[in-house]
Amino acid sequence: MARRYDQRTTIFSPEGRVYQVEYAMTAIRHAGATVGILAKDGIVLAAEKKTTAKLLDSSTSISEKMFKIDEHVVCAVAGITSDANILINYARLSSQRFFYQYQEPMPVEQLVSQICDTKQGYTQYGGLRPFGVSFLYAGWDRHYGFQLYQSDPSGNFAGWKATSIGGENSQVAQSVLRSNYKPDISLKEALQLALKVLTKTMDRSNINSDKLEFSYFTKQGDNVVYHIFTAAELDAFIKETDLEQETEEN
Repeated sequence: MARRYDQRTTIFSPEGRVYQVEYAMTAIRHAGATVGILAKDGIVLAAEKKTTAKLLDSSTSISEKMFKIDEHVVCAVAGITSDANILINYARLSSQRFFYQYQEPMPVEQLVSQICDTKQGYTQYGGLRPFGVSFLYAGWDRHYGFQLYQSDPSGNFAGWKATSIGGENSQVAQSVLRSNYKPDISLKEALQLALKVLTKTMDRSNINSDKLEFSYFTKQGDNVVYHIFTAAELDAFIKETDLEQETEEN
């Protein structure tokens, strides 16, 4: 039955489903898991790397899954990175146009909404296919402070306190987040929780900087600070967290 209704994004099945959008979400599940956690003093983004080839020149790319949109907004992606690049460039352009016109940073929710309007358009017109990528947006503005949003190929978006996208074990990740998240969580605790989630969802042993990406988004005084962990910093953080967990268990 599905084969009769999945050739175009403009056709609903008798059950009211748009199969091309569902296929795009399936593509995202094949990507590495990405986690976002909203803390009281910042936001943590963490992701599983899928590209771990030894001959890959990592110096040509700062990050595989983390991208800076503007000084006050960053994002992490899960899915087809080339699709994500198109939307990220559009988001950067939209943010700069807003700043040029109004001389203030674009509100985070307005930026996310504008990107999702574009994504929704690719599910409604013939000759187009949905973007095969989901985003986690982390941002700060003077209206609502720190904000974490998730969007999917359908163009839907929502604000979250903690969530994950991508990965075959997304239900496990959501379960760990529900069990361990608390409203007053600190940035350091959020980093540790993100590591715990990815450790539970990844089918690999010997977790290290070759397999993970971590970043955080916070404020220092009046300045918004975004930092991506270097390999050395991430290995040191993983080792420190493991030692703390061993101490607590003993």
